[in-house]
Amino acid sequence: MKILAVSDEKSGFLYDYYEPGRLDGYDLIISCGDLSKNYLEFLVTMAHCPLFYVRGNHDVTFESEPPEGCVCIDGKVVEYEGIRIAGLGGSIGYKSNAKGTYTEREMAQRVRKLKYKLLFNKNVDILVTHSPARGVGDMETNAHRGFECFRDFLEVYTPKIHLHGHIHPGYHHNMPKELTFGPTRVVNACGYTSVKL
Repeated sequence: MKILAVSDEKSGFLYDYYEPGRLDGYDLIISCGDLSKNYLEFLVTMAHCPLFYVRGNHDVTFESEPPEGCVCIDGKVVEYEGIRIAGLGGSIGYKSNAKGTYTEREMAQRVRKLKYKLLFNKNVDILVTHSPARGVGDMETNAHRGFECFRDFLEVYTPKIHLHGHIHPGYHHNMPKELTFGPTRVVNACGYTSVKL
């Protein structure tokens, strides 16, 4: 399966300077958050495949105005062509009462709900989050720390791929696009990247 992963930064290659056929060959598009409604709707219209997304910390209008033609997998476990995908949006709380942000405890509660959904079928092929796991591609700043509970999830469920956003390449010139955590490929989808499963 060939997946286009996108997050945080609109790509001129895929939007402003789009050429017909550029999205051919993809089986699925996954957004890790903080992209505009119009951008996601454009991608799903031009591609010949579904678009799944989780909300980022800036996607505050998506509850009332979700992107048309796209499927929200935030807080869910879905299956597509035999691939099981779990989704959790949002980032660590860095402003009091900011929508789309969570404390470690709040996100751990969301992870527990996902684990309940996985009680009878534990395999997950892809974990999709907006924020990274703690210590796996995150940063030390308050707004860009990853979640410990995501790290725990990776250790228990060992998905083949963890897709996340939130960490822009411009934040640090040595920021890797891909890491490994045990058997899991951890991919920062900021901008766009192609992933094969």
